[in-house]
Amino acid sequence: MSRAFVKESDNVDVVPERPISPHPNYVTARGISLIESALARAQSQHAAAQAAADREALATAARDLHYWQQRRASVEVIPTPPDKDAVHFGSTVTIEREDGRRQKWQIVGEDEADPTRGTLSYVSPVARALAGRKVGDVVQAGNSEAEVVAIE
Repeated sequence: MSRAFVKESDNVDVVPERPISPHPNYVTARGISLIESALARAQSQHAAAQAAADREALATAARDLHYWQQRRASVEVIPTPPDKDAVHFGSTVTIEREDGRRQKWQIVGEDEADPTRGTLSYVSPVARALAGRKVGDVVQAGNSEAEVVAIE
């Protein structure tokens, strides 16, 4: 078929769906707030794309809106653990590595996690290694061992 008979608007690439984690969607109180903000942004972007009749932007916005609707619908808010004796979801943990470096992370939900900002997904290998540990315990943290030195 000649390109002369194809409308430019018909040439919109399919936007792949964002993958949904198979793990429970545990979140902190902050995490639910972040999901609700992301959902509101997605709704706004979807409405703007519809108003502009921008098919490409609409496809992307619809994908993101679907993702955040699913994440919001599956949320399980986990309260901050009162127990500071062991690492739980929501705990803030400080570890000391063999080379003396200290790192501090809060164990949070997947959408909330950003290790550069001090939050780790509860399904990450380091968070899994820390789960249930107490101050003084040694864990495998990446390629080295580390000692749990504080739990908040």
